[in-house]
Amino acid sequence: MASSSSSSTLMMHHVFLSFRGEDTRLNFTSHLLEALKSEGLDVFFDEEKLEKGEQLSQALSRAIAVSNISIIVLSADYASSKSCLVELSDIMIRKRSHGHTVIPIFYHVDPSNVRKIGGSFETSFKEHESKQPTDTVQPWKFAFAEIGTLKGWHIEGGKFDRPETEYIKDVVEYVIKKLTNIGFESASEELVGIEYQKNAILKLIKQKDCRVIGLWGMGGQGKTTLAEAVYKKFYSVFESRWFLQNVREEIKKQGKESLRKEFLSKLLDSNVDIGTPSIGSTLTQERLNKKKVLVLDDVDDSDQIDYMGVQYFGSGSKTIITSRDRQVLESGGADGTIHEVKGLNEIDSLQLFSTFAFKQLNPAVGFQDLSRRFVKYTQGNPLALKVLGSDLNKRSKSYWESKVEKLKDCPPEKKISEALKSSYDGLDLVEQNIFLDIACFFKGEPMERTKLILSGCYKGAECGINKLVDKCLINVSTSYWRYSTIWTSGIFGDAISMHDTLEEMGKDIVCQESKTLGSCSFTGNRPFQLQKFKEDP
Repeated sequence: MASSSSSSTLMMHHVFLSFRGEDTRLNFTSHLLEALKSEGLDVFFDEEKLEKGEQLSQALSRAIAVSNISIIVLSADYASSKSCLVELSDIMIRKRSHGHTVIPIFYHVDPSNVRKIGGSFETSFKEHESKQPTDTVQPWKFAFAEIGTLKGWHIEGGKFDRPETEYIKDVVEYVIKKLTNIGFESASEELVGIEYQKNAILKLIKQKDCRVIGLWGMGGQGKTTLAEAVYKKFYSVFESRWFLQNVREEIKKQGKESLRKEFLSKLLDSNVDIGTPSIGSTLTQERLNKKKVLVLDDVDDSDQIDYMGVQYFGSGSKTIITSRDRQVLESGGADGTIHEVKGLNEIDSLQLFSTFAFKQLNPAVGFQDLSRRFVKYTQGNPLALKVLGSDLNKRSKSYWESKVEKLKDCPPEKKISEALKSSYDGLDLVEQNIFLDIACFFKGEPMERTKLILSGCYKGAECGINKLVDKCLINVSTSYWRYSTIWTSGIFGDAISMHDTLEEMGKDIVCQESKTLGSCSFTGNRPFQLQKFKEDP
């Protein structure tokens, strides 16, 4: 099993298990250990768990260094143990320096008390500070507060919580997934449930006669995320490669000719200017015939595929095209190699939803049934799961119940769109207007410029933008050259991005508003300053 860092250290253990022996040795930890070992996993744990002072033994430090994953069972008395804190400090140092994977389990403790070092943990650290030098205790406190910010499982206990065996099953499944992915993927919530579909695409890519692969699915289904995961897995073995994002949108912004010039210039590493609709130059065709890999993301017309010269790429090249329209992919040369990007299954949907609704990997006690109902309504659509979960975060149970009843009355075919719109409906008037303005005018625009213009239209515009980010209705990402992606340079600064499904929803809302004015115009009843921005950006 490969390390998640760039180090060539040989991994000897799959899991390093850290726990407070007196708290959980005879119950939860022993059952978790047994479940991990029953799956054939090599688990290192300190059987003695004796107080050894402030110094971590070389054996334990080495065991952490040669383990793929560390699981920390944070129980009520965990912070009272010096050896546990020294152990935790070493684990978190390795996380920061080597990207070591750390999974916290908050066992009968409140994660916020871990983050803030409150409750019984505050008492434990005060006792340490009375006996130890400040420079000894401070790294322990930092590591303890840091692990409280990580996503994990919160086991509250009590008659309303799930049985511990169900939590253990979830943890073991998650560990196996992480071990499968270590060295290849980040721990991003974007990748939840993607492994099976990614492997299916990689099998297609390995087929010699498979040159153009289509990823087809509805908006928000994760086509771009899947394409990126596949691209990152194998792009380095090709002579040249490129990931062209948002083809449909970029053509609207800069035109086909400009986009193709930028695209081919980058792909061929030279200035390419083709003045005709087709790529007529024999030299250009020959250069394109060499081994290359590219992704055309969000194509809505097969002519766009032809215009970019896909037909001239050689037999060793691979092209991945994403689209909502299957006919576009078939006409563009992907006939017979079209993969339908399906929604997440119930387990992965619940995990992704919980990540945004509870900032942990499982629903909180008392919200399990409601969470499953929301997951059912989203039909496994990742975008809907993220947006809905973000809207429900820190909301009262009565708010959850009211929202789920509203969704219950929607026809099945409209549940996903209604789930997205319900998050918009929960915004105040200023926040709604800012969302609509971004959908119509500011997608892809620099963040500072957007704040400046919107602050001239609304009081508290910056707070409104932050609220939209918190609700996953918009994203703030580092801006690159139009045709570039996360694998290139040319950074300009932070820019506003928005999923095209949410953009379409916003523009549709504006159209509905504008019908009272006699036309469907994006500038219809937006503020005058924004209409001026539209005319003279």
